[in-house]
Amino acid sequence: MKEQLYTIPVNDEFDRDCECPVCGMYRSLQDAAIDFTMGPSYMEDDIRMETNKTGFCDKHIKMLYQNQNRLGLALILQTHMEQVIKNAEKLAKGGRTAGGLFKKRETSALKTYMDELDQSCYICKRMANTFERYLVTVFYLYERDEEFRKKFAVCKGFCNRHYALLYEMAPSHLSGKTCEEFTSVLNKVYLENLKRVRDDLEWFTDKFDHTHINDPWKNSKDALQRSIQKLNAIPADTIKGAES
Repeated sequence: MKEQLYTIPVNDEFDRDCECPVCGMYRSLQDAAIDFTMGPSYMEDDIRMETNKTGFCDKHIKMLYQNQNRLGLALILQTHMEQVIKNAEKLAKGGRTAGGLFKKRETSALKTYMDELDQSCYICKRMANTFERYLVTVFYLYERDEEFRKKFAVCKGFCNRHYALLYEMAPSHLSGKTCEEFTSVLNKVYLENLKRVRDDLEWFTDKFDHTHINDPWKNSKDALQRSIQKLNAIPADTIKGAES
């Protein structure tokens, strides 16, 4: 099965001390996709055809810019813009869809194209299939590997986004009592650890009260960064100011 190919990276993320192992999986794929896009591959015709067509989402265009290969990114965006200009000119010539005084105006072909372009991203598309296989591998390991089940049960939980993904996908990949057990454990580790981080955040805010100025920080110094990860799926160690 394909899932067997991904057992090592999935296990590696569950071995790490982090607030969401799935965030770690996503991040590793994202970093690899950014490096691939800004490496020698951007000069390959088949890759350039894809980037010309899809472009990049807001998040990933910023990451590509931060990669420092400014010439490579400029070349990619130059030919992408040429493709957009060509398509926009063609669609603009078609004019607007006519609508009567009391008739709801239909969405123009130009607006539809721009909406689709705004939602498309080469990086997201490149990551999507492998990320899904990683998630499926979580269920594969949970069903077949006792050691993984133990790691899953004692992990620090998940961010909102990836908790919901695992919860929604479980019935499609597990059945009967196994699915019920997985869901129960998933709910437990998610809620217990969200409350743990909530409590750390509460103490973080309490420390700003002069009555607690001499009290220890306990485990709250990076509570704000970890809270952001839980709520927004942004790894805590990537947020400026995160404690090591």
